[in-house]
Amino acid sequence: MSVVKAGPTDGGSPRQCAQPPSRSKDARIQQQQQQQQLQRHHGASMLKQPSLNEPGDVVRRALDFKSQGTQCYKDKKYREAIGKYHRALLEIKGLCRVLGDPEIKTLSPLLPTLSKPSSLTEEQKGAMENAELECYNSLAACLLQMELVNYERVKEYCLKVLYKEGKNFKALYRSGVAYYHLGEFQKALYYLKESHKQEPSDTNAIRYIQLTEMKIRRNAQREKKEALA
Repeated sequence: MSVVKAGPTDGGSPRQCAQPPSRSKDARIQQQQQQQQLQRHHGASMLKQPSLNEPGDVVRRALDFKSQGTQCYKDKKYREAIGKYHRALLEIKGLCRVLGDPEIKTLSPLLPTLSKPSSLTEEQKGAMENAELECYNSLAACLLQMELVNYERVKEYCLKVLYKEGKNFKALYRSGVAYYHLGEFQKALYYLKESHKQEPSDTNAIRYIQLTEMKIRRNAQREKKEALA
């Protein structure tokens, strides 16, 4: 409603509307209307906000991002997959903060909060924990497909998985591969042999064990020669 149209409703003329008293009245009306609009907008936001932070909604978003990442990985779109997996993990961490854990200091951000009885159902808790492990495992897999592999980051992601699931074959194997390429052959051999225990027929694990043992023997021979020199 404009200022000119407001005047005649009070029985005055447009000329009178330009007088200070009428302008003040119209300004008050406009201010009241603006306040009402703001209140309605704020009220709508308040109604919508809880649904965005409902644990069930966050679980669904996290699982959806994880599924999108898996599809990107299958399509060999590794960078896009990495982005999707990170988004899923951000949803998980965001849920932890909503549930009362402002600082996530443990390797697994789920541990401090999901044990609360009012936070998630057992089914939701299990889904989120599985999603977290799958995302870290898949992030490591994506990085191993890159032209320049960040083996430190691969190791980091795999250790996050092993912190919660110590016999996870993929995490054990990829940890061994990461340690091998980082030149930490004793650690590489440990994780590779542990992965071999889980999947004795896996040819990749067997090959890396052989390569690692060869590196260890060569290093021992070199050190022996240096000691005798």
